[in-house]
Amino acid sequence: MCGIVGAVSERDVQGILLEGLRRLEYRGYDSAGMAVINGEPELQRAREVGKVAALAEAISSHPLSGHLGIAHTRWATHGEPSQLNAHPHMSGDHLAIVHNGIIENYQELRDELKAEGFEFTSQTDTEVVAHLIGKHYQQDGNLYSAVKTAITRLRGAYALAVVHADEPDHLVVCREGSPLVVGVGIGENFIASDQLALLPVTDRFMFLEEGDIADIRKDKIDIHDRDGNPVERAITRFEHGSDSADKGEYRHFMLKEIYEQPRVIKATMEGRITKTRVLEQALGTDAANLLENVRHVQIIACGTSFHAGMVARYWIEDLAGVPCSVEVASEFRYRKHVIQPDTLFLCISQSGETADTLAALRQAKKAGFRAAMAICNVPGSSLVRESDLVIMTQAGPEIGVASTKAFTTQLTALLIFTVALARHNGLSEEKEAEIVAALHQLPGQVSDVLALDAEIEDMSKAFMDKNHSLFLGRGSQYPVAMEGALKLKEISYIHAEAYPAGELKHGPLALVDSEMPVVTVAPNNALVEKLKSNLEEVRARGGELFVFADRAADVKPEDGVHVMQLPSVHEITAPIVYTVPLQLLSYHVAVLKGTDVDQPRNLAKSVTVE
Repeated sequence: MCGIVGAVSERDVQGILLEGLRRLEYRGYDSAGMAVINGEPELQRAREVGKVAALAEAISSHPLSGHLGIAHTRWATHGEPSQLNAHPHMSGDHLAIVHNGIIENYQELRDELKAEGFEFTSQTDTEVVAHLIGKHYQQDGNLYSAVKTAITRLRGAYALAVVHADEPDHLVVCREGSPLVVGVGIGENFIASDQLALLPVTDRFMFLEEGDIADIRKDKIDIHDRDGNPVERAITRFEHGSDSADKGEYRHFMLKEIYEQPRVIKATMEGRITKTRVLEQALGTDAANLLENVRHVQIIACGTSFHAGMVARYWIEDLAGVPCSVEVASEFRYRKHVIQPDTLFLCISQSGETADTLAALRQAKKAGFRAAMAICNVPGSSLVRESDLVIMTQAGPEIGVASTKAFTTQLTALLIFTVALARHNGLSEEKEAEIVAALHQLPGQVSDVLALDAEIEDMSKAFMDKNHSLFLGRGSQYPVAMEGALKLKEISYIHAEAYPAGELKHGPLALVDSEMPVVTVAPNNALVEKLKSNLEEVRARGGELFVFADRAADVKPEDGVHVMQLPSVHEITAPIVYTVPLQLLSYHVAVLKGTDVDQPRNLAKSVTVE
């Protein structure tokens, strides 16, 4: 995802902008650029393909000195990575713009502006916005007014920052569907797509809300909402250090990362969905062409990522009607395959350096799969570099060996991908809007589950002296049960395994007794009544049940049946929500047993060997 930094100050802003870009490198990007207005006034611009270091080297020999500037790291969505496609984009010699997001109606606007005589030098949707603002600036000579008028024509998601050499004392910013934060200084102010970019210069921030447009000056910040009303946004102070390797107030990294999930799930969605639609271009420049004729999806992953792929199989076949196969990478790479025509090869990896997954990807590319796509958390990783399409999960650094936030952001990214694929296979606008609405509700629903932490901690005491556990789920909740069992065995060293609940009579029921706790996830879906019958089978054998159930599923607590009621959620997003209580349960059991939660024995964070 792209990154934005901007500053207006009494001091030279080149260093501030450059450091801000460095701090946004974690987001993933393929080019970087900067535009600064000096006191002449004159607008100077530098753009480079590759790392921020390349931009730094370029401006070391030709400094961009000035008190007002904007900068950007770009992840290509329209047009290949190139200097011409890199931001900032300009209209004429005086107006420059940086942009995060996707403009869906850019082609329509581009044709209109070309007919009016505007010349385009890039393939991007951003240059369309630059010329549209430039057009309105020519008409009324006021930057704020020009931006305000231009954004009424835009459809999609965007965060914009605009400067003009004829108005060298301010920048104008706005947001719709992509994040933007204002950094508040003394005699200077800043903007960025992430507050981490600005921590060297301020710890006070205003978070712009949807539809806001703001005029940022050294000593003044004016904000209007989408209806044109002047508004004030609260200033909040950044309380924690910028180092992601700091546990902060939490006892373990794992707990910190569990609690970060509402924020990182939201970050994974930002710029990729509007109020009602998925923005397909966010998957990559050639996403539409590559997805158009996909007739089969082959998912490859390991460990937790494999479970994410198993959930995705339910989504892909249900919503897109496309056959989907899921296989462990270490198995896939060592067998002969029958390749279906027009198969998309989809790899999932937190680190992007998992040896078996990378080997499978390279083997698949030689074998002739239609295209390779990656779901990954680490920009610049081998998996990202070697794939045709990429969705970065925006989970941020994950220190705990047992994956938590990486898993839920993988699921979020996979659901966004599924909707984009399904659109090419007959998904209605109404159904898409319903799923996107469910996505928007996810961060709040995960927060609601986190509020049950104390109750889940109390439940965990029943596992302290146990050596074995069984996890059950049906449908898309079966992989969630598998993930829950993996978490428990990883960090508490309790033997745990998962089964589809309907398989109880085919073997696992023989293990059930009073010493075998059985954990079940029970959202209120079409399979809940069948699941209740499975639970009765456990109770009849003296098993003790721990049920995480939708409050509307009518699963009642009784002797030997412990019920934790969860908020009602959409069936599609339920696997993401129901993962969180299982993470908390495993965490608290491990703490009670005194194990090394963040670094469990015999395991490593990234498995880079076979």
